[in-house]
Amino acid sequence: MTLYMKATDKDIAKNVIFSGDPFRVEVLKQYLDNVRHIAFAREFNTYTGTYKGVDVTVTSTGIGAPSAAIAMEEMYECGMEVAVRMGTTMSLKDELLGKFIIPVASMREECTSDTYVDKSFPAVADFDLISSMNEAVVKLGSSYENGLNATLDGFYSQMRQSKLSKERQVDMQNTFDRLKKYNISCIDMESSCLLTLGRLMNVKTCVITMVTVLENLKKVLEGQDRVDAEDLLCRAALEGIYIHANKNK
Repeated sequence: MTLYMKATDKDIAKNVIFSGDPFRVEVLKQYLDNVRHIAFAREFNTYTGTYKGVDVTVTSTGIGAPSAAIAMEEMYECGMEVAVRMGTTMSLKDELLGKFIIPVASMREECTSDTYVDKSFPAVADFDLISSMNEAVVKLGSSYENGLNATLDGFYSQMRQSKLSKERQVDMQNTFDRLKKYNISCIDMESSCLLTLGRLMNVKTCVITMVTVLENLKKVLEGQDRVDAEDLLCRAALEGIYIHANKNK
């Protein structure tokens, strides 16, 4: 049994969807048949079931790269072969609010992946899996961008103004302006770590995200719009897994 997630190789499917929020997993599992609750330990909430006949495990990572790396390690230990990070993201492009970003790669600005491999190692998604997620989004009547992600460690130090950052006169706009020069589409706190580990593990890995906030939370999806967007995100991730599994039979 794994140390933190309390799972075994008999519990976990080859296809794993990772959500940052452990309670978003509860939305995901509603779309599964034959669902079994494996465990809810620390920030890791895990179910296994089937989606249109395809075995899928849905689990959570919590916030940030360190716990995401633990989740990847323990799911890999249990036999994971396909990994999909499914989550919300902050976009640096105003027109993408409420849209999908399925990044081809990510800037490694978090430090957890540095403990595995040199910074020159790229965090690149599996293109076959990206294609399946693109197809799923279109099938569900939405649109997407295959841009670049940047993954950071500091939410209140790099992404969102706080009482402390104001007292310290830290200007968050510096982060956004710097990354915009690289044509970065969105920023989060997990993606580059998962993509890096996926490559090291030879596990097909990709990221599918929904833009729910713009830089420094200048505009956000709220109320039913937010609920509907997250539900669509869950359905797209599952449908992408299904499409990918059928392509690779």
